[in-house]
Amino acid sequence: MLTVDHFAQIRQARREGLTVRQIASQLGHSTKTVLKALANSEPIPYTLTEPRPCPVFGPFREIVEAILTADAQAPRKQRHTASQIFRRLVSEYGYAGGYDAVRRHLKSRRLESRPTFIPLDHPAGHRAEADFGHIYVDFPTGRQQVPVLLVTWSYSNCPFAIALPSERTEAILHGLVEAFTFFGCVPKELWWDNPKTVAIHLFRGRERQLHPRYAALASHYTFIPKFCLPAAATEKPKVEHRVYDLQRRWATPVPRVSHRDELNAHLRQCCLAERERTSGNHPESVGARFEQERLVALPAPARRFDACVIQAGHVDKYQTVRFDHNAYSVPRRFAFRNVTIKAYIDRVEIVAGEPLVARHERRYGKGERVLDPLHFLVALGEKPAALDHAPVYRDWSLPPAFAELRRTLEARLGPRTGVRHFIRVLQLLAHHPLARVEEALQRCRARAHLDATAIEAEAERLAGQAPPRSEPLSDLIALTVPPPDLSRFNRLLSSLIRGGFDDDRDDAPVAEVQPQATEAADHAGRA
Repeated sequence: MLTVDHFAQIRQARREGLTVRQIASQLGHSTKTVLKALANSEPIPYTLTEPRPCPVFGPFREIVEAILTADAQAPRKQRHTASQIFRRLVSEYGYAGGYDAVRRHLKSRRLESRPTFIPLDHPAGHRAEADFGHIYVDFPTGRQQVPVLLVTWSYSNCPFAIALPSERTEAILHGLVEAFTFFGCVPKELWWDNPKTVAIHLFRGRERQLHPRYAALASHYTFIPKFCLPAAATEKPKVEHRVYDLQRRWATPVPRVSHRDELNAHLRQCCLAERERTSGNHPESVGARFEQERLVALPAPARRFDACVIQAGHVDKYQTVRFDHNAYSVPRRFAFRNVTIKAYIDRVEIVAGEPLVARHERRYGKGERVLDPLHFLVALGEKPAALDHAPVYRDWSLPPAFAELRRTLEARLGPRTGVRHFIRVLQLLAHHPLARVEEALQRCRARAHLDATAIEAEAERLAGQAPPRSEPLSDLIALTVPPPDLSRFNRLLSSLIRGGFDDDRDDAPVAEVQPQATEAADHAGRA
């Protein structure tokens, strides 16, 4: 095979005046080769413009096409491979050719159907992409897989990453709020795949039914929610490559942290370090290009979005409301009522109208009961035996002074009366902090005046409040009765003495007098 050096020798000999026959004789080439070298400065590589015909395979081409057409309706993992098609051709149709002809035909067919793409370049501040990546992290409890939300700007490739406890809607909302706070601005479009926690239903094309809370997030930050076509990850290549960076660079070797906040601090530093790098063929750094995006992107609102999912609930007879397969307690006065549950990634809040009813730590297990002992103090006054049999009180960790108080009260007043006095002391915790009640208990112990009434009075004195009401139940509804107006009763008596009253008069008293005021006035007259 002739090389460029051979062509250079032939062309140099021709420049020295040798004929084609002389060059062929001296260098040992044919005249055809010499003429080809004189016409071209270098050898032309051989290329196959048409596939080599295979007479043996030709009659079986339609059979192979029929097999591939049927494969389009079969499950992806149950479609024919090249070797399987070859075996079927041999065993079922008497194919006598080789395997290579089948393989070449399938390769050419794949090249014809392989998609091509148009290079895209998005304007600054216009678009960002979001997706989840997964990494393994070593915690003190062992190695765990952690979902990480990544948000990347399409123009600058500036990233943000945050580890979350799950991929649920409330976690996505929390992660995006943190991302917009980190960037200090909001893209005009935010692109996702099609997670069901964001897009509840997929319609034709790019039409989606959004989760109500994700729609509220988009409305709060005024970005346009966008979604890729199903199974088309190439529509958001920036964040897909950032998933690779997360796994291969930011989490290699496997991070060893004590809690998720430490992991997020590490990921934040990785994202800030990326701003010093360059991306693609751009001479500017990622940080410099992101500053261009910040100038034209949407401004972040001053008020953060309430990153939670909202669900209606009903309180049962155990003073609990169920959410996500777990039960959370509420105070006694909200039993059997409808409430609203607000679930965050780290807590669950229960509200009735505007007031906050209860707040609990979020649990991600199933069948758990998250109970606050303070919520059951009213019921405990009615069922004192639950103090020793209900886990919410049996497992309640209180300072040793409370256990000593119970022993003292039971020894002095008897088991039943002593327990009831002790429950009255526990009910003080619904209105006073634990430290204040404990201090009141210690002061009464020092004065050798240890009973529920004295401890209640001392706690109220420490709080600078009025003396407590006689009833110990803290959840009773307060009723205010207005004082009676005796002058209205006197007007009624004077009208009766004059022989009746006129219904058409503006000051007719009968319709205005309330029964409660009349009874109070009658009682006052008898007195």
